[in-house]
Amino acid sequence: MSRICLCLTGSTLARDMDVLEKYRKYIDLAELRVDCLDPDERFLIRRFPEMAGLPLILTIRRGNDGGRYVGGEASRVNLLAKGLAYAAADQRRNFAYVDLEEDLNVPSLEEAARAFGTRVIRSWHNLEGVDEDLVGRLRKLRRVGDEIVKIAVKPGSLDDVTKVYQAAKETRDLDKILVCMGSYGVNTRILAEFLGSRVSYTSPLGETDLPKGAPGQLDPKELSELYRFRSITTNTKVFAVSGYPLTVAESPRFFNTVFRMEKIDAVFVPIPADSVHSLMRLAQEIGISGISLTTPYKEQILPFLSEKSKEVLSIRACNTVVNGPDGWSGYNTEALGFSDELLAFVGRKDLKGRKVTIVGAGGAAKAAASEVFRLRGKALILNRTTARARSLAEPYRFQWAGLDGRGAELMEKYSDIILQTSSAGMEPNDDVDPIEFHNFSGREMVMDFVYKPEKSLCLSRAEAAGCRVQNGLDMLHRQARYQYVYFLNKEFPPSLISRVV
Repeated sequence: MSRICLCLTGSTLARDMDVLEKYRKYIDLAELRVDCLDPDERFLIRRFPEMAGLPLILTIRRGNDGGRYVGGEASRVNLLAKGLAYAAADQRRNFAYVDLEEDLNVPSLEEAARAFGTRVIRSWHNLEGVDEDLVGRLRKLRRVGDEIVKIAVKPGSLDDVTKVYQAAKETRDLDKILVCMGSYGVNTRILAEFLGSRVSYTSPLGETDLPKGAPGQLDPKELSELYRFRSITTNTKVFAVSGYPLTVAESPRFFNTVFRMEKIDAVFVPIPADSVHSLMRLAQEIGISGISLTTPYKEQILPFLSEKSKEVLSIRACNTVVNGPDGWSGYNTEALGFSDELLAFVGRKDLKGRKVTIVGAGGAAKAAASEVFRLRGKALILNRTTARARSLAEPYRFQWAGLDGRGAELMEKYSDIILQTSSAGMEPNDDVDPIEFHNFSGREMVMDFVYKPEKSLCLSRAEAAGCRVQNGLDMLHRQARYQYVYFLNKEFPPSLISRVV
């Protein structure tokens, strides 16, 4: 079973111990990154296993392998030897593992390690991509039968991640650690069990003074509690949220909280995808059961669907796909989630007589336009690309314009309700207001689909003018409850509605 390893990157052993105590209940072992220690502290590392009181990996990572050690190789070998020297008969007072790179050939180190039960991790780091023959590389790494082989790679695409999962299947017999660094590899850190990886490395992200162990590492508490890492097996159902760039995603927190409350053997993971094709290839490779789609794949997914709901056919956008025996089925839960929230917000049963501005022309805007039309409202579509605004508006006989002078003029007539559906203003681009040209009168009702930050620049400006405002979080939860129905083929438990916030 895969275990959670905390990377200790403090400049002193005392700081590392502080971090270790804080996160101890979330981890199974720790890696002492000696390369991050101050030079004087490095000579004291032999004491650390007894201080720590849990299994430790001794690592002195070189700069070309993503570490911070800048001394000569001879001095690095000498430090490794100091960490292994004077081994105690009680193995708990020794390092449990030592990480030695593929090109490090010092038999005396290996002999010293094995003499007192310290296992060698034979490692290879590729910071430029994924090796062409990853299976061959894994099999050649191990020099003797008791070594654990470790490969850490930096995927340049989601297809690279799929190659790692495929290589893991072909090397089931190896005792190994597989690491995919960077944002593309976050799913592999959660699904380490699917890789047959002995360890998933984490960093204490709340400790801002400490360097991260490697790009893409999760916080140990987040991995342990939110993703319930220790309960994941190869039989666990996998669901995902995917888009690009996937900088903000509330869905994992929502669904993993529900799975925990209901004791469902499932996990919901974030998967940034550079193309919808690569996303579907990965989904097939690891058997993803369902995906929540965000920008820009709500329209691009349509050709991959063997079945489309009537809402998808009407709106021409899909935010929910489910993997079944006959292929992928697509649904749109944004429309109902949006209209439920909008009607609750405005306190009406329909939009008859209301004039609405919809900012954006993507998948969320399509759902909003469809529902505004169904609820008998009249709308103006504004988008930076006017051709897209026109394409969305014409089927409903709505007005359309660009984010320009004409759009500003028309917006004055369509400002009973303003729906900001684009990602403009969402973290990390939270300094953007797509309708900065509009002067709020205080009479408008403004709903911004952005939920991080809690109040976008646009929403804050509207509120300051006296407008009623609403962000997109409640709407997201409403549409997620509809997704739950498709993902799990059962109604969302009413008792959980007030508990998942």
